[in-house]
Amino acid sequence: MPNFLKPFLAPSLRSVQFAIKTVLGAFLALWCALRFGLDQPQWAMMTAVIVAQPLSGMVLQKAIARLLGTLVGAVMSIVVMAMFSQSPWIFLAAVALWLGLCTAASTMMRSAWAYSFVLAGYTVGIICLPSLGNPLNVFEEAVARATEISLGIICASMVQIILWPIRVNHQLVGQAQGTWRAGLQAASQSLSGDSLPRQGLLEMLGRIVAVDAQREHAWFEGYQGRLRAQAVRLMSRDLLAMLRLARGVARQWRQLSANEAAEVSIWLTRVRDGLDDHEAIDWAALRGELVEALSSREWTASQQHCLDRLALFIGTLLKAQHSFDAVCNAQPSRELPPALSWHHDWQTAAFFGMRSALAFLLMASFWMATAWPSATGAMLLCAVVCSLFASRDNAIQLGMMFLRGTFWALPVAFVITQLLIPVIYDFELLCLVLGVPMFIAALAMSSPATGAVATAFCMHLVVLSLAPAGVTNDVPFFINESLGLVIGVSCAVMAFRLISLRNRNWLGRRLLQATARDMGRLARLSLAGAESWFGGRMADRLVQLARYYPVGSGQSQSVWEEGVAALDLGDELLQLRGCVQLLPELASDWNQFVLRYEAVVNAGPQSDRQEALDPAINHLSEALMALPSSPDRRLAQSALLQLRSGWRHWCSMRGEIYGTA
Repeated sequence: MPNFLKPFLAPSLRSVQFAIKTVLGAFLALWCALRFGLDQPQWAMMTAVIVAQPLSGMVLQKAIARLLGTLVGAVMSIVVMAMFSQSPWIFLAAVALWLGLCTAASTMMRSAWAYSFVLAGYTVGIICLPSLGNPLNVFEEAVARATEISLGIICASMVQIILWPIRVNHQLVGQAQGTWRAGLQAASQSLSGDSLPRQGLLEMLGRIVAVDAQREHAWFEGYQGRLRAQAVRLMSRDLLAMLRLARGVARQWRQLSANEAAEVSIWLTRVRDGLDDHEAIDWAALRGELVEALSSREWTASQQHCLDRLALFIGTLLKAQHSFDAVCNAQPSRELPPALSWHHDWQTAAFFGMRSALAFLLMASFWMATAWPSATGAMLLCAVVCSLFASRDNAIQLGMMFLRGTFWALPVAFVITQLLIPVIYDFELLCLVLGVPMFIAALAMSSPATGAVATAFCMHLVVLSLAPAGVTNDVPFFINESLGLVIGVSCAVMAFRLISLRNRNWLGRRLLQATARDMGRLARLSLAGAESWFGGRMADRLVQLARYYPVGSGQSQSVWEEGVAALDLGDELLQLRGCVQLLPELASDWNQFVLRYEAVVNAGPQSDRQEALDPAINHLSEALMALPSSPDRRLAQSALLQLRSGWRHWCSMRGEIYGTA
């Protein structure tokens, strides 16, 4: 059965429940709006459709984000109208500028709260454009839109929470289990002695990113949801630390001679076997045996470094196990680290904001040149699509799906408005006429393959079927509104296609340059939040690099490897900082090292700068050698050596990719 037919012909029970809740929430909002005598009740109904989400926590967060964005947009619409209503072109430019700024802010934010900026952007157009001919009514228009949208949010949220609620925090357990298993597998692959395969690293990072995204929604599901959200934040940090240490052990292992590796291999084998059957081993006892073995016989320096790291890895594994258990059992977390950070690129955000503003100005120019009344609807829809899908990598595909949903809504809405609604005299029949096609479309709203099409269908069915108060929804009006919707979405899709970031080399360089800047900041950042800050950003960047540079040979593979080399370097710096923090005698020497390190790293890696870090590393190494022998000192020495090797490797890769300067 084709994927696009499956939601309609063989829907799951959850899809049916979601469709029922969506339709009930929409008609409850419509009934309340009619009962309260609001001017445009279709806005309340359409908001209920837009807010609908399969999971209750997602509904609440999206509802709150939409409400905040609407309120900010309503206030801004009054300000813009008060300042520029006498100059239409300046007014339209101000609206376009605000839309571009909000689009850029939503791109930079990279979380579910970015939806607030999207709403704040196009709400100004929704309120101001109909009031441009009569600016004195802008306050009443703002109050009316805010009231209608708030009503839709409240109705949709109530229905989604009360009727068959599906909790995000319950699904977090399954996602956490999958992430935990992926973490153990990635650690086992790393300890095999070879580099962690690209797919294994991406799967691990992708799962951490996915479960952390759901954490925000779970926070809105009561006390248990907040406990699980906090535990997920802790688990994400510990899993990143566990992966970092496993990769560090592998790097140290590769530097052993054949005889040294043979003596150490028994411990690596025991740990790898334990990772494959995690529940069958007492990790605390194994770590105690390893520590005892380190002190009971003579090892070479390289062997000690490798085994010290392995013991530290087991300790971190135990911490990650406690974090994972806290997620499963909704236990209070022992600490609350910062949330994962993400890659922020203001140039890309500015580009997306500029694209939204230009598309809006294009439609505004068309409106000013033709004075076509329905052009305002086209402008609004163009702004909505540009804002919603601006930062998506598949913006063109999503825009085309949105356009497809618009086309599907046209014939259905025509039959309803021209043949059925004229003979409807009560609310129950209206619910029947609109509810059947909306229910069928809502079955597909929860599916990623058909969600955009189904959502666009429901939205435009409501817009076309329920005309504003005082307007006769005859054939000419319907045709004008339909053309406005099609032109608005088409203009947004054209903007996505014509104004796009297609140069993957430019994007790749931006990611690597941002990584180099973060390397400098990592030396001074608070160590308590450094793991989540650096690990989250690198996870985001490596996922993007894998998307821009798919598996292959030549430069595509080299750019990916350079990103992994930067990850290794940052991991070693985190390891070094963790050890130095436990050696207060090194405070002065560490400050000198940081000054030199920042000067070198901020200049970026180059093929002729492979030895630029050597003076700083040598100075700190001499200070370490003057201290008594201890595991922390040995781990710091190991990290320094790996830091030197990692910096040289990164510089050499830069020369291979871009050539010698």
